[in-house]
Amino acid sequence: MQWDNTFVRDLGWLGARVDPVPVADPRLLALDEDLARELGADPEQLRSVEGVEVLAGNRVATGSQPIAQAYAGHQFGQLSPLLGDGRAHLLGEVVDVSGQRRDVALKGSGRTPFSRGGDGRAALGPVLREYLVSGFMHAVGVPTTRSLAAVATGEQVRRERPLPGAVLTRVAASHLRIGTVVLLATQGSREQLGALVEHVRSRHHPHVAEGDVLDLFASVLERQADLVAAWMSLGFVHGVMNTDNMTLSGETIDYGPCAFLDTYAPEQWFSSIDHTGRYRYSQQPTMAAWGLARLAEALVPLAQESPDDAVTRAQSLLDGFDARYRASRLDRARAALGLPGSTEDRDGELVAELQGIARDEELDHTGLHRDLARLLRGEPARHLDEVEDRERWAAWERTWRERVASSGRTHEAAEAMDRVNPVYIPRNHLVEEALAAAEGGDLAPFAALDAALRDPFVERPGRERLAEPAPRFTRHYVTYCGT
Repeated sequence: MQWDNTFVRDLGWLGARVDPVPVADPRLLALDEDLARELGADPEQLRSVEGVEVLAGNRVATGSQPIAQAYAGHQFGQLSPLLGDGRAHLLGEVVDVSGQRRDVALKGSGRTPFSRGGDGRAALGPVLREYLVSGFMHAVGVPTTRSLAAVATGEQVRRERPLPGAVLTRVAASHLRIGTVVLLATQGSREQLGALVEHVRSRHHPHVAEGDVLDLFASVLERQADLVAAWMSLGFVHGVMNTDNMTLSGETIDYGPCAFLDTYAPEQWFSSIDHTGRYRYSQQPTMAAWGLARLAEALVPLAQESPDDAVTRAQSLLDGFDARYRASRLDRARAALGLPGSTEDRDGELVAELQGIARDEELDHTGLHRDLARLLRGEPARHLDEVEDRERWAAWERTWRERVASSGRTHEAAEAMDRVNPVYIPRNHLVEEALAAAEGGDLAPFAALDAALRDPFVERPGRERLAEPAPRFTRHYVTYCGT
């Protein structure tokens, strides 16, 4: 890989220049060879002793200038004025084979000046969770940070109990967050804030005119609305939507306490540190808008308009978030149900009624949508046998079939549905099984699940169990942030 370091050159004062801390015995656990090739890297070189040393943080590659980034963040609604990379190092940037600039960073790579008493390390389980889930999110087309590699450290980390350690190599459009802007708006100079905003604009939103910070805000808002709509269509629950976990590029970042709905339960959350359900599934659009409001507050002082006009315009843009989100969400719901494109209000009513049935009947969120395509093809449904209110279901199904048939392409609709509704998702019980086995030294379940998640739309023989609904006991499933 050919390294560049525009963040260090442009904004090097927004962090601490510090090298990763070497580990005792690095061993490669997983490598995304397709991503490596996208970055212009040779997978075999990355698998070599020297390559693994770079991925573990034991060697700094020629041209890399590691830095721990500084940022703030509203954590569960309260401002933490200085967070920063307490266990991560941005190694630099790579211009990939398509000409896109990508950050390459290590996570779990040792203490930095922002560690705040932490050990700077990561446990094996959370590293492999991020590798699995980010790989799946990319495969289904959700904007996301990606995982290039996972490396065992040969060391233990102490959490509730001693656990094997690991380092993740994360690739992102950038690691710039709403919290990065908040840090400079609250503690930096106007010149520093302006420099950051221009760096963000030129890198992620070049269609925005230089200096128009509210147009920049509008662009970030649109990407976040579309991103959350994509999450909701999959039943994904982020778990910790603090402003330090909302990127300015519009990518999903931080797969700590994330999980997926098993049955459709809109008020469910999984994170052990979310004591009130602030970031529950149904609340994610609201929390995205809340975080964007914090971004607007930080940007308004740089606006070209008068202060009053800037606030009015920012509020108007923020008020438009819900409409953007709902339109994007409905577009995805139409595709999931094989509906012809339209602006008919009854599509929203049809979607809402299905969600009500799925909630009341506790239907499997993923299997339900695959079953609907089977029904169109005249095949037996696999997840609908337990529906108790048959009259309600029959009424919905009749209306849905009529709506699909209005396109005159029923069979094609079923095929299109299978292209957007995955067979395999990172079901919580399967992820936990894979991580537990990996902690015990058996990577086979992890590798099998990873292979399915990277090809999630096509049913394969031998993977039947990976498509089955979760056992009922998982309704009380809890995730941990893995710090």
